[in-house]
Amino acid sequence: MNKMKKLVKKARRGNQQAFTELIKIYEQDLYRTAKSILKKDSDCADAIQETIIKVYKKLPTLREPSYFKTWMTRILINECRSMLKLRKKVIPVEQFYTHQHTHEHWNEVELKEIIEELDEKLKVTVTLYYIQDFKTHEIAEILDIPQGTVKSRLSQARNELSKALKHHERGRQDASGSDGSRT
Repeated sequence: MNKMKKLVKKARRGNQQAFTELIKIYEQDLYRTAKSILKKDSDCADAIQETIIKVYKKLPTLREPSYFKTWMTRILINECRSMLKLRKKVIPVEQFYTHQHTHEHWNEVELKEIIEELDEKLKVTVTLYYIQDFKTHEIAEILDIPQGTVKSRLSQARNELSKALKHHERGRQDASGSDGSRT
């Protein structure tokens, strides 16, 4: 983490190479977060580009370098929400995963499909907590909500995911088990 603080401090002083390195370090996190709110890759790219510009311009105002990732993520989420408001419609959210074509790949695809069914607020919270590894107090700060609300959303999301996974698993068992049991 010391390296990150040093990079942020250098970037705050106008070192473009340090800023570029920071963005490269967090680019996958930015994409995953944007993808949890916006569906289209082109929209994600636009939101990330605007976020990078805003972060670059506002970086001197960041008081604590250790909060860089949280601060940048909050700017990104606000940018994504602004894009949604401009379009005046709700866009279903997809999760982004890097897949390998294995049994685990199909489980990830199934989980991704189930996550897509969650309410936007739950999807964003799940992405920040489980995919981006933010702590609940950091998510509360990013989303500007109480920490208890974050915990409540995570609990609600876990319950909904559990029910959906059980339902989905029953459907898979019925599809594979019913053909083999008849003679």
